[in-house]
Amino acid sequence: MADASVAETTSTNPLHLHDIVRDADQDPPAHQRELVFDLHGVNVFYGAFKAVRDVSFDVAKHEITALIGPSGCGKSTLLRSLNRMNDLIPGARVEGTVAYHGENIYDAEIDPVEVRRRIGMVFQKPNPFPKSIFDNVAFGPRLNGVRGSALEGIVEQALKGAALWDEVKGKLKESGLSLSGGQQQRLCIARAIAVEPEVVLMDEPCSALDPIATARIEDLMQQIKDKYTIVIVTHNMQQAARISDRTAFFVTEVNPESDTRTGLLVEYDETSKIFSNPSDERTENYVTGRFG
Repeated sequence: MADASVAETTSTNPLHLHDIVRDADQDPPAHQRELVFDLHGVNVFYGAFKAVRDVSFDVAKHEITALIGPSGCGKSTLLRSLNRMNDLIPGARVEGTVAYHGENIYDAEIDPVEVRRRIGMVFQKPNPFPKSIFDNVAFGPRLNGVRGSALEGIVEQALKGAALWDEVKGKLKESGLSLSGGQQQRLCIARAIAVEPEVVLMDEPCSALDPIATARIEDLMQQIKDKYTIVIVTHNMQQAARISDRTAFFVTEVNPESDTRTGLLVEYDETSKIFSNPSDERTENYVTGRFG
């Protein structure tokens, strides 16, 4: 269960959100944005059930993009479609185009394993392997054939990149499960970046953490965005306002006959605009706590 202090904050006063939202002047002009993802008409199905429909937006290099919206609106489903993690779910399929540097990652000749190497993922609940701290980080590089001193260097750099090295450098042989929740999540981030991905997807990475650990993860995201492109799913409105450059807001469409829920993208824009001057009334109602 998420700590109450880091749970969904849709009832937050919008003035407070406006106070902490990133300054739009920090963002590069639109014509300077180098696109990493470009989604067009994306639908995601589980069997006959359409979980997400008609999603189109882009993600630029070295930006943090937040996906927000009420529970059941397909945020995590869409996130997993960005590195073909949904392929691992029987009956799941994606329609439309998920272009990564101009190539549709769902084309038949694209290797999903290579997609996941370039596009890493950090999950909601910290999930270290039941191995040593060193072996957790070394897992991916070893699969790629790295050994010896080169492997040691990669592990050290990944742990430094995840702001964890100083805390664990004297106990690399100890179990990753012995770490605190926040440390475990940073270990999982180190494991993800050890294989040198370009993109890191984060599915509510702070929802199971206390406020101090949450702040460490948020600081870390800001520190590593110059090396990685980050897409994060979050229920925490303040978190989205603090850390992201752009925000996509989703709603849930309920089928009254079957009671099934389909996610729909309502608005995608600079985070400052989403939280201070959204174009759609539904977005304003959500970020001001009128629904959600």
